[in-house]
Amino acid sequence: MLFVSFCLVLEKIPHELAKKVTAELSIPTIGIGAGPDCDGQILVTHDMLGLFEKFKPKFVRRYAELAEEIRQAISTYSRDVKDNQFPNLEESF
Repeated sequence: MLFVSFCLVLEKIPHELAKKVTAELSIPTIGIGAGPDCDGQILVTHDMLGLFEKFKPKFVRRYAELAEEIRQAISTYSRDVKDNQFPNLEESF
C-alpha cells in the first residue's frame, strides 16, 4: 500500500489569494504570512520567542522577548566561570 501526502506552503502572499487557493485545493495549505484561512500555520520559533530584536516581519507575532534574557544569562555564566564561581563543589562529582 502506498500513501502519498502533499501540501502547499503559501508564504507572504495576500490573504485573499491564500483563501481562494485553499478553497480550490483538496490538499492542505500551510500559511506563513498568508492569513488565517490556510489549513495550518507556520511561525518560526526564533521569531515567536523574540530571539532576533532587529528583524520582525509583519506576519510575526512574538510570544516572548527572550534575546535580552539570554544575553544576560550568558553574561552571568561567563562571569561565574571567570570568577571561579561555577562549577562549585556541589555541582561536581
